[in-house]
Amino acid sequence: MVIQFPTLGARRAIIDRRAISDSIAALALTHRGDPVPLRAAIVRELKAALDAGRAEVARRLEARPTRGREAVSAAAFLIDQILRLLYDATTHHLYPIGNRSTSERVVLIAVGGYGRGEMAPHSDVDIGFITPWKPTGWTEQVIESMLYSLWDLGLKVGHSSRSVDETMRMAKSDLTVRTALLEARYIWGDRALYEETSRRFDVDVVQGSARAFVTEKLAERDDRHKRMGDSRYVVEPNVKEGKGGLRDLHTLFWIGKYVHQVRTVAELVDAGLLTALELRQFQKAEDFLWAVRCHLHMITGRAEDRLTFDLQLEIATRMHFTGRHGSSGVERFMRYYFLNAKIVGDLTGVFLSHLDDQMAARGRRYLPAFFRRPKKLDGFVLERGRLSLPDDDFFRADPVRLLEIFAVADKHGLAIHPTAMRAASRDAGLITAKVRKDPRANAAFLDVLTSPRDPETVLRWMNESSVFGRFVPDFRRVVAQMQFDMYHHYTVDEHTIRAVGLLARIEKGELGEDHPLATDLMGKLLSRRALYVAVLLHDIAKGRGGDHSILGAQVAMQLCPRLGLTAAETETVAWLVRYHLLMSATAFKRDLADYKTILDFVDVVQSPERLRLLLCLTVVDIRAVGPGVWNSWKRQLLADLYDSAEELLRLGHKQKGRSERVAAKQAALQQALGLPDKAFAALSRRLPESYWIAEPDDILLHNARHILGAGGAPLSIAAHFYPQRGATLVTVYAADHPGLFYRIAGAIHLAGGNIIDARIHTTRDGVAIDNFLVQDPLGGAFHSPEQLNRIKNAIEDALANRHRLITRLEARPLPRTRAEAFRIAPNVLIDNKASNRFTVIEVNARDRPALLFSLANALFQSKVTVHSAHVATYGERAVDTFYVTDLLGGKIEAKGRLQTLERRLLEAAGGEADETLQRA
Repeated sequence: MVIQFPTLGARRAIIDRRAISDSIAALALTHRGDPVPLRAAIVRELKAALDAGRAEVARRLEARPTRGREAVSAAAFLIDQILRLLYDATTHHLYPIGNRSTSERVVLIAVGGYGRGEMAPHSDVDIGFITPWKPTGWTEQVIESMLYSLWDLGLKVGHSSRSVDETMRMAKSDLTVRTALLEARYIWGDRALYEETSRRFDVDVVQGSARAFVTEKLAERDDRHKRMGDSRYVVEPNVKEGKGGLRDLHTLFWIGKYVHQVRTVAELVDAGLLTALELRQFQKAEDFLWAVRCHLHMITGRAEDRLTFDLQLEIATRMHFTGRHGSSGVERFMRYYFLNAKIVGDLTGVFLSHLDDQMAARGRRYLPAFFRRPKKLDGFVLERGRLSLPDDDFFRADPVRLLEIFAVADKHGLAIHPTAMRAASRDAGLITAKVRKDPRANAAFLDVLTSPRDPETVLRWMNESSVFGRFVPDFRRVVAQMQFDMYHHYTVDEHTIRAVGLLARIEKGELGEDHPLATDLMGKLLSRRALYVAVLLHDIAKGRGGDHSILGAQVAMQLCPRLGLTAAETETVAWLVRYHLLMSATAFKRDLADYKTILDFVDVVQSPERLRLLLCLTVVDIRAVGPGVWNSWKRQLLADLYDSAEELLRLGHKQKGRSERVAAKQAALQQALGLPDKAFAALSRRLPESYWIAEPDDILLHNARHILGAGGAPLSIAAHFYPQRGATLVTVYAADHPGLFYRIAGAIHLAGGNIIDARIHTTRDGVAIDNFLVQDPLGGAFHSPEQLNRIKNAIEDALANRHRLITRLEARPLPRTRAEAFRIAPNVLIDNKASNRFTVIEVNARDRPALLFSLANALFQSKVTVHSAHVATYGERAVDTFYVTDLLGGKIEAKGRLQTLERRLLEAAGGEADETLQRA
């Protein structure tokens, strides 16, 4: 392979091999006949050269931060010279030999990425020692000494030592070895032995095995993509192994080299696997990805390939990305990253298409074909089972066909031939305002979007060809746009397309177990088209610097009529986009047992159909955020809100109202407990109406048994796993007193738990019955016997004042390094209108360990009573809501007291060590 190393002058600035060779020769004279101190001196000399060379490579990258190829070529050149110097020093000075026999030959080769002449700052040095036959004593001595010296230099060495025959056997049996040797490059030693090895590899291994190699490499690529998230749009991508990363480009070169014996990427053009334009795209994407990977290694000081949030910030700054047009520098950097990842994906499809066509002509196709009977395809043709074009000018003759090809593919369940996809990408610019207004184009687009088959796949094809963004310019603005937070796992366009796919799967009944309510409602909708369009548009205005819900509704009012929606459908879509966050915000941040919460929600929703549509939109929006975001707890809260709102919206038709619901719950509980009327009446009179509304039947039963079992005990604690919520239910039954809530919150944190919701109740005779849902800090189960005992003991100790909570919490640091990459200004909102009985306080802050404890303590110091708490986290952002009164049960309305309360909560939310907290 031809490596483009730096020019002679530039090379010497990295390392001057001649000067160092002379220094080593002088050292050999000084330590003549004593190999141990000589090897140590040689290592010191090479270490100084290595450090100086790396500093020069880093300086060059800093000066030209987007030139990744230059940096990796320079680093590979540096290692080459170190290896050559070490080889010469070892064979000439440490273990010199006179007349070597034919067996006493060895060649040093570079393999893998290093063989390509590419070396990130902390990549492994992959080398091979090849001998003609079984190694002799001298060759073993040389190899062992060199490896020890390389390790002393601090290099991570991947190495092998084999004879030529052993090398061929391993290459035939092991795909990894075969791939590494495919890029083998001569470094130093016996040149004739290298040439023999190279010839044997071509004849004995490569010849006749191309088909198997391609199949295995593509399968290996697919497995790798699945491990990395199977999307090139994950917001913390792996630059090397992820979809659209460097390894995908390497795979293309490996396949091209194996099939056509090319030596450089440029020769793929001559082989007909890339066009000149695609070659430039390949080189540009590779240059950028290498630059990002080099910066990753240099910042972290290790072989780090995952582009995490904290590193994104620093690399964006290093590469001179600045904020512009409502997007921060890091968001612009990541958008450019994803656009390059998209280019890699496009190149992969085109490359494999060319390869497939070449092999088909020889009757040896590498990719599977799906032969279908020809159907009426609106002028399109089938090419070995895939939708293609009758001629290269087909789109130019009628640009509406750029939309119709996707509608036809969806209708008949056909894949689109990569050459047709390439033509669509090339001709996407033909989609002008005239095409966007054409009823045929809009009908084709709407057919794909609302398809009962697989709209997600076809929309993704449309997006990757750029047709989607050209046809809907507002969508083009969010293509490859990341949201710099820990909550969203995908770019905006990927999140949106996934949400459409989830909606289609729910409608087909494929997700009934996870989403039973949404599955049931989809079959009852009267506005199905409006829902699909709303899912498409719900985030379309992100990144514009304003409220994306309001701006998105304005986009919907303009776009929907063009797509062919009626005025009523347009109004519905705009309303759904405007309020697409309302249901989740109400369910997760508000007390659903507070009647005014439901009244306020219904006042906005206004109709049962809108409620059904909003529930379905909310479900797919949350689920499409990323893996692990949706859980049974969120499903239950949304279902509770839906049920409560539906009762109000269906006046005259409802089956149960608020008082009837309480009566029904009490009757069911009495039957489950088996209590006589008098005993049950004594229990039910103690519990306020809000308690009966707030808690589901199974928790009512659990609490009742707990209360009855506690008798007159001053404190009773229960903890057991609650599978319906995917969390552990911790119930504390104790005499109510100021500070009870914050002490329990602190104790749960000390025990290693994370509170995801809290429902706090006080019986009419002054006893608290508090229910906490607890998970581990990563959102997993917290239910082992050891964990449950630990949480009970911690609460008992905290309520008995056996230790100072603050001291214990300070001794348990739990850093959240990923969240610390974000700057979130704490915000406290105090609302006296959201509830008839309570002052509602919402605190927004960066999530951190013991945040809830800090906030609860601030409320205690402010002499307020917490009646319920609702905890929600969105990645790095925590939103905690408290329903509070003063100690006499009234709302907090005095201006001075509200200001003091806000100040204390802001200090607690910001993590400031205020003196009040330290005295707690």
